[in-house]
Amino acid sequence: MSAVVFDLDGVLVDSEPVWEEVRRAFVADHGGQWQPDTQQRLMGMSTSEWAAYLSGELGVRLPADEVARGVVAHMARRYEDGGVPLMPGAVDAVRRLAARWPLGLASSSPRVLIDVVLDRTGLTASFKATVSTEEVARGKPEPDGYLLAAERLGVDPAACAAVEDSSNGLRSAYAAGMRVIAVPHPRYPPAPDALALATYVADDLGDLTPERVAAAMRTGT
Repeated sequence: MSAVVFDLDGVLVDSEPVWEEVRRAFVADHGGQWQPDTQQRLMGMSTSEWAAYLSGELGVRLPADEVARGVVAHMARRYEDGGVPLMPGAVDAVRRLAARWPLGLASSSPRVLIDVVLDRTGLTASFKATVSTEEVARGKPEPDGYLLAAERLGVDPAACAAVEDSSNGLRSAYAAGMRVIAVPHPRYPPAPDALALATYVADDLGDLTPERVAAAMRTGT
């Protein structure tokens, strides 16, 4: 194995509840209607994709670019005022694996939020390459973000393990040809068919040791 590529939201940062709260409020404040399946559909979308969805499908009375700016500004303020809501064991897991392999990050968050999170958690130097799906043509479940992360790391995607939590993220990493390690979020579990794509399902980030990651990579070959 040559590298490990992490997702950010839901894996390292418990941000999905914050995203849901912020976007729900934004939709309600601007005349839209949140649907029962909205949060699951949004997970993994790029900024342009979810902004267009809120504007076009949920009835928010603003153009997509204004939706994106407004929601991201609210998210940045939440991180600045309340701190970054790290998943338990996130920093230790990153540092454990960074001591053995180069790490990448393939996130659906906008670049500004990725940089804020890594800076505030002291993890910037742990990642050799980071990708926001703003920087690729298609968001998750398409493989574009993971493929670009592998390219920036200078490694073959097939020689990478990806750490994911969501249905769209698992599908994205699998489509990129990576070995997929799932760390399901307890509040937003992935669909069974997406979870079935994982070579290994970890109980939590404490379960993510170099030995288990290496074994999962061998199992997937």
